[in-house]
Amino acid sequence: MRILAIDTACGACSAAVFDGASRASLGLRSEAMAHGHAEALAPMVEAIMGELEGGFACLGAIAVTVGPGSFTGIRVGLAMARAMGLTLGIPVVGVSTLVAFAAPLLDDPQPGVIVSAIDAKHGSVYFQAFEPTGRPLFGPRVASFRDAARAIGIGPARVAGDGAKLFAQEAQRAGIAAEPLGDPFPDIVAVARIGLAADAQDWPARPIYVKPPNAKPSGADAIARTEG
Repeated sequence: MRILAIDTACGACSAAVFDGASRASLGLRSEAMAHGHAEALAPMVEAIMGELEGGFACLGAIAVTVGPGSFTGIRVGLAMARAMGLTLGIPVVGVSTLVAFAAPLLDDPQPGVIVSAIDAKHGSVYFQAFEPTGRPLFGPRVASFRDAARAIGIGPARVAGDGAKLFAQEAQRAGIAAEPLGDPFPDIVAVARIGLAADAQDWPARPIYVKPPNAKPSGADAIARTEG
């Protein structure tokens, strides 16, 4: 199956088509940006699909990041994904940005924990920790960087996300070995791979905003993975 992945939740506008059979990306665009996702996303998707044999009709599903992240960015990505899913009659899978940030680190298992950290501003962070197998140690939480760093245990920790550097610095002050890794926005291919392995009923395309009342996981117990 071919899946279109969309991410506008953090500091980039990204889209890609991934083929589950060949385990390869068939088209990818990604541009770092803090604003302007609404203007950039549609032309980006159109460019990718225009170069793909079969066009939109070849898609079997859509994956979209649902937050936490930029309030406006989340809404842009969800609106387009839902509209396309309805028009094409295909499922839309919602992927937490916390899960998306953690997923690439699962391909290189190492001792310790994997932490996704998204800057919630005003000294707070939206975060979640995972075992190297992908099993969550706890659900998504919002806390100060200091409290978040102490919540992950003794470490060591590999930290991903746009709050990774601040999180790692706070962990190091607490005597916890922590290394910030990756880009400040999700890997769009990782989003696609998660979407392929996930069920839309368990991973609904609903927004997760950076507020404590909404700090809830998508419904799956672990990061959805596909073998290959």
